[in-house]
Amino acid sequence: MEQILLDIPDRVQKDMWTHLLPGRFMAEEAAFIYVQQIVKKDAVIFNFLDWSPVQPDGFLSRSEYHFELTDETRAFVIKRAHDLDASLVELHSHSEYLPVEFSATDFWGFKEFVPHVWWRLKGRPYMAVVVSREGIDGLAWIKGPELPLCLNGISFGTQILKTTGLSFNRRYEYYGE
Repeated sequence: MEQILLDIPDRVQKDMWTHLLPGRFMAEEAAFIYVQQIVKKDAVIFNFLDWSPVQPDGFLSRSEYHFELTDETRAFVIKRAHDLDASLVELHSHSEYLPVEFSATDFWGFKEFVPHVWWRLKGRPYMAVVVSREGIDGLAWIKGPELPLCLNGISFGTQILKTTGLSFNRRYEYYGE
């Protein structure tokens, strides 16, 4: 199977991680990246175009374990992706220092949000990445909104930060076979 990678410039990655992982962790943070898909012989690469950090007023609710975006925030990021003719990548943070993976709450949110975005963006891929101070994990809905594939990593210049793959291994618990 081919590799699925997200490519982000170094300077942007530093700003994103500062937003997602502030010095004192109080609640989950979130951001969205707008990307263009490039298919190569052995990889599908999503190249960075722009990003939007979610500001405190962009959340309807949030805690250390969950967040919900306002309707305005959801509409803004979908419209921005549409205007850029781009795919959308959600990023959010977890405070745990364990190997990082998506929570049950995250999977339930994906089952509702991914089909909606897939429809609104006319079948463009959607990705989700969870970050912690200990690593990243990610899923990619490339062929449809039903069952995600594993995002293998994020490249920053010459470095590739690999995902844990834990969420990919658990996806059938939430999506069935």
